[in-house]
Amino acid sequence: MFSKSKLTEPPAKPAEDKPKAPMAAPSMGDKPAPPTPPKAKPAPSSLSSDLVVSGNLKTTGDLQVEGMIEGDIRAHLLTVGEGATVKGEIVADDVVVNGRIIGRVRGLKVRLTSTARVEGDIIHKTIAIESGAHFEGSVQRQDDPLNSGAAARPANAAAPAPKTAPPPPPKPAAQAPAK
Repeated sequence: MFSKSKLTEPPAKPAEDKPKAPMAAPSMGDKPAPPTPPKAKPAPSSLSSDLVVSGNLKTTGDLQVEGMIEGDIRAHLLTVGEGATVKGEIVADDVVVNGRIIGRVRGLKVRLTSTARVEGDIIHKTIAIESGAHFEGSVQRQDDPLNSGAAARPANAAAPAPKTAPPPPPKPAAQAPAK
């Protein structure tokens, strides 16, 4: 019924009192640090219509061009505005052309809108050309159009065999006169 506890034994400790791994001291009193939100995509860089750039542009983000660029452009998403002109090579994951480009375009996805004017070659994985777009050049599909080494030759083409003169025909063997 009733049991006697020994006075000399310490009471049993609950499992919560076991030693824990050391914790860093909170920086702002006792409030826990808020969780870090995922990084938001930065707004695209924009080059206004009154801007003229002579030189190459390179970004890992998005770029909106409304002015004139004389140089090569490398970007994630490039949008060429209706009044914009780009003279140089464009390399981007996505290219949307509303204005004028004079030079090569390399992109995974290339879109020429009805107001686009392109003078140069387009190397793409997927392409869309709207009715009304003006295009002078060649179009080539590649699985990896961003690889500049692939421009010289398509990835699936074999190296051409060197041209050599065909071997001379064999000479007829001399026959002994019949007896």
